[in-house]
Order: sequence, then structure tokens, then C-alpha cells
Amino acid sequence: MIGENQRKRLEEYVNSIIEKPILTSSIVLVILALVVIGFSLKYYFADFDSFFAQVMAEAHGMLFDIAVIGILIFWLNKNGEMRQRIRTYKDEIDDFRLWESEEAAFRTVGNIKRLNRHNIHEINLVNCHLSRTNLNYVNLASSNLNSADMSNGFLIETNLQNTRLNQTNLENSNLNQADLTGAYASGANFKDAYLIKAKLNNAFLIKSNFKNAFLMEADMRGCYLTGADFENASLYKADLRGAKGLTIEQLTKAKTLYLAQFDEEILNQIKSNVPELVGK
Repeated sequence: MIGENQRKRLEEYVNSIIEKPILTSSIVLVILALVVIGFSLKYYFADFDSFFAQVMAEAHGMLFDIAVIGILIFWLNKNGEMRQRIRTYKDEIDDFRLWESEEAAFRTVGNIKRLNRHNIHEINLVNCHLSRTNLNYVNLASSNLNSADMSNGFLIETNLQNTRLNQTNLENSNLNQADLTGAYASGANFKDAYLIKAKLNNAFLIKSNFKNAFLMEADMRGCYLTGADFENASLYKADLRGAKGLTIEQLTKAKTLYLAQFDEEILNQIKSNVPELVGK
């Protein structure tokens, strides 16, 4: 009869082995090898050449299983894990939506950058709080940022092509050299924002607020500017050729239009009404 103490020590020993997967696998391998080799000894001695040929055939089958099935399963697992991570990042963005706090802003930015690392740039950021965050060089092309708060943010060289920015707050943000080509930014607030050398061509900027904005050398060719407010905005060397909905009334409120480019009709009106704005 095994005593109680001995039984407990035996259980502990067995459990210690089970908790070590490499040791457990090695023990199982040794036991199975002894069983298989024990039953196969007579074949080794009777007809080794024929037996060895069969072993090699099985070995080739094993290699095929590893190459095809093993790699396929590994790829499927990795792909599934990646999709799960992407889903988690998007879920976290949803969790922080409408939460106006510094923590929410920085956690959301972290998830945006992680999605970018997985080549995901079309992100739903409607009503997200992103104030005072760093989104420099981030790819947000075709994302939805409608009504998001991005005030006092950094978006230098950020890719915002075809992005939805309707009613988005970008007040006092730095968008120098940002690419807003084809963006939908009707009613967006660019007050006091820096848009130096920004690409705004073909963007929808209807009723957008550019008060005190810095639009030096900005590319605004072909954009839609009906009702846009340029009060005290600097349009030095800005290119507004082909802009739609632009009127002389809007431009008379600007701080400077020096070396800015306009369609001939608008340029003649500027020279006639406010020549001082195109002077040095």
C-alpha cells in the first residue's frame, strides 16, 4: 500500500512534469520510440532494405504534410490573429468615441497608428476627440472624420486625400504640407490653422472657416469655396486657379494675396477693387 505522503509526492512529481511541455513531449517521444522500435526489430533483421524504403516513403509523406498542411495552417492562424488585432483596434476606437479626454485622444491615436502598420487607413473616426494629438505623417486617406475635434493638433504631411472632414474642428492645428486632395471639408473650422504648402486641390471647402489661417503656397486649384471665410487669412503665393464659388467679396477680407494665382476674371476684380492686397 502506498502511503498518503508518498501518493502526494508522486502526484506533485507527475504534475511538475506535465507543467513542462518540452519535457512531457520528450518523455512521450522516448516511450513511443521504444514501443515502435521494439515491434519493428524483426523487420530490421529480416528485410532491412525493403523496410528502409518504406520508412523513407513515409518520411517524404511527412515532409509533404509539413510543407503543405503545416504552412497553410500557420498562415491561416497568423491571418486570423492579424484580423483579430485589427478588430480590437477598431473596437477600442469605438469605445473612446465621444469621450472628451486626453486619455481618449491619445489612446485613439495609438490605435490609428497600429491600424496604419497593418495598411489600414480607411478608419471611422466620426465624433472622435483628437485634440492636441500628434498625427504627423499618418495615413488617413478616405477616412471619415466628420465632426471630429482635431483642434491644436499636429498633422504635418498627413495623408487626408478624399477624407471626410465635414464640420470637423481643426482650429489652430498644424497641417503644413498635408494632403487634402479631394477632401470633403464643408463647414470645417480651419481658424488660426497652419496650411502652408498644403494640397487642397479639388477639395470641397464650402462654408469652411479660414479666419486668420496661414495658406501660404497652398495648392487650392479646382476646389469648391462657396461661402468660405478668408477673413485675415494669408494667401501669399497660394494657387486658387479654377476655384469654384470664389468671389471678390470673400477675398477682400484676406490679409494678403501677394503673388497668389487666380483666374483672370477674379484677378482683374482684385486689381480693380483691392490692389493693395496683391502688392508687397
